[in-house]
This record gives sequence, C-alpha cells and structure tokens, in this order.
Amino acid sequence: MSVMEKGFLQVYTGDGKGKTTAAIGLAIRAAGAGLNVYFGQFIKQMEYSEVSILKDIDNITWELYGTNGCIFHRPVNKTDMEGVAEGIRKAYKALDCGKYDIVILDEIFIPVSLKMMDKEDVTGLIERKKNNTELILTGRYAPDYVVEMADLVTEMKEVKHYYQKGIKSRKGIEV
Repeated sequence: MSVMEKGFLQVYTGDGKGKTTAAIGLAIRAAGAGLNVYFGQFIKQMEYSEVSILKDIDNITWELYGTNGCIFHRPVNKTDMEGVAEGIRKAYKALDCGKYDIVILDEIFIPVSLKMMDKEDVTGLIERKKNNTELILTGRYAPDYVVEMADLVTEMKEVKHYYQKGIKSRKGIEV
C-alpha cells in the first residue's frame, strides 16, 4: 500500500550519461525512506554492477526484460520483441498490484524509438499509474507526447565524453 499522497510522472531523457544512474539514485533514496520500488529495465542485455546492490535491498524489486544482447547495431528480432512484450506485461502488473510506491521503467524509450512499442503501449502505462504512485521513465528519445504528459522532465545533454576518444565502458563506472 502506497504511503505517498501524490505521485508524479518523471522523465529522464537526452543523449547524455546519467539517466539510469539518476533513476537508481532515486530508487535508493526511496528505499531508504521505506518506500517500495519496482525497477524494470528494457533492452539491457546483462546485469550491470548496480544490480547486485539493488537486489540486496529488501524494498526494491528489479527485473530485466529480455536478454538478447544489444539491439543498436543489428536488426530487431522476434526474441527482442518478446522481451519488450514481457516488459510491458510486467510493468502493467507492477502498476496494478498496489505494492509499489515508485515504478521505474528504465530505457523504455529505446524500444519506442525502434518501433518495438507503440504510442498506446506507453500512454496505457502512464494512464494506468495510480494517483499515489510515482512513475519514472528513462531513455534517449522521449517522445513529445510523453514530455507533454510528464510532470518533471530532465534532459541529460552530452557536452563531452571520453567514449569519443575510444575509451570503453569501465566496470563500476559505466557497467
């Protein structure tokens, strides 16, 4: 049962680093305050380092939707689509069950941008949000209709990144 009086729709988007990290920070803060958090991740193919900690926090439930690898440099396939469909189903369940004060759907906008989800999938999730549930959606390419519906939108803007110098993801920093 939610202890929040009013929940809002938050969006973390943009091409800069930090969208998932911001959502994780919010999840940890909320858990520290005794709130129950559901954290679902779209398109990520593995458990990143933060997951080992998130899984150990009693009032955070974490799930990964599909594990078919990175979809940025290859065509989307049936297994990818099934993972997204599974994510949508689990997200609805998290929003409907009444257990969670905060529902975070990480990287949801990537499947939207790749036409793996349609507008009705996303607006249906937003409309399903209970009044006392905080819903956080993250990922590059937040659609304009979501930005319009949101109560808070933060855009991460890349100004400079060491990836441009060929630096790979580092354990504990990016993964």
